[in-house]
Amino acid sequence: MTFNSVFQYLLAKGVTLSQTYQKAGVDIDAGERLVRHIKTAVRSTFSPSVIGGIGSFGAFFDAKFKGYRSPVLVSSVDGVGTKLKIAQMVGKHDTVGQDLVNHCVNDILVCGAKPLYFLDYFATGKLDVEVARDVIDGFVKACKENECSLIGGETAEMPGFYDEDEYDLAGMIVGVVEKKKILTGKKIKAGDVLIGLPSTGLHTNGFSLARAVLLSKFSIDEKVDDLGSTLAEALLAVHRSYLKTVNAVLKNVGVHGLSHITGGGIVGNTMRIMPKGLKLAIDWNAWGRPPIFALVQKTGDVPEEDMRRAFNLGVGLVMIVAARDADAVLAVLKKRKEKWMMMGDVVREK
Repeated sequence: MTFNSVFQYLLAKGVTLSQTYQKAGVDIDAGERLVRHIKTAVRSTFSPSVIGGIGSFGAFFDAKFKGYRSPVLVSSVDGVGTKLKIAQMVGKHDTVGQDLVNHCVNDILVCGAKPLYFLDYFATGKLDVEVARDVIDGFVKACKENECSLIGGETAEMPGFYDEDEYDLAGMIVGVVEKKKILTGKKIKAGDVLIGLPSTGLHTNGFSLARAVLLSKFSIDEKVDDLGSTLAEALLAVHRSYLKTVNAVLKNVGVHGLSHITGGGIVGNTMRIMPKGLKLAIDWNAWGRPPIFALVQKTGDVPEEDMRRAFNLGVGLVMIVAARDADAVLAVLKKRKEKWMMMGDVVREK
């Protein structure tokens, strides 16, 4: 039986598609309520380059890039991982949207790109309009802070695939960079120095390990003396954006490379841009790690090697600059009242 004949059969029996679909677990009306709730907030992120509004089958963006002679588009896609489990455990959903936008912004930022627009994918077992609205409010907040348009998205209600109180997120971002200003790491050489910018905690990586270790000893809403907060508050600290700080540096000083520290840790991510024949000489005692990392390591007796591979250990972004330019970079950071750490340098492999 074709879709049309099924549809005609239901109509003949006096059953509407909305009623029947709802009995199967998909609430079309809830989706429409969500769209009505978020329209104004989402439109508040639009730049003049966004064409049209919510409701079409595609999103439109005017590809005139004023001030660029040879613009190159840079795109990335990512998720929040099992940090979502923490948000769902405590019923706090307004920060994971910020996590996702900021993570994606940082991923293209280290290529030298400015974010243009962001799209989201929200999938759940049963659509809770309030929960979805909180998540999307997080998208909106972060998009405004990063001067990025939330140009579209998809909400998928998938009963039987996810539990009713579960949801998953993915984000897609597109940015632009002048071709000659793309940061690839090719300029990195021995003698360059590593300047780290602090993270706000785990960001969006290492949560499977952190949850396995910490939730075996602590309750999620327990006040933990070592943290000075509840466990949930420490774990849900928002993955920060480095856009404004890095742009201020790039405007004033030449940078040889940038690394966003996500899954794989400091070495794993930074070596992705390292030219052949070079390696990192990191002073692991050059900065103090946020308490959440010490708590994970102590509670789970996690080996140091595993800590370095799973977590950012308090460093969210690494700038690789010529030694002669280090003071100029630090001057910009001081002016912005940004903290930093001198982490080591680049050396030749033996």
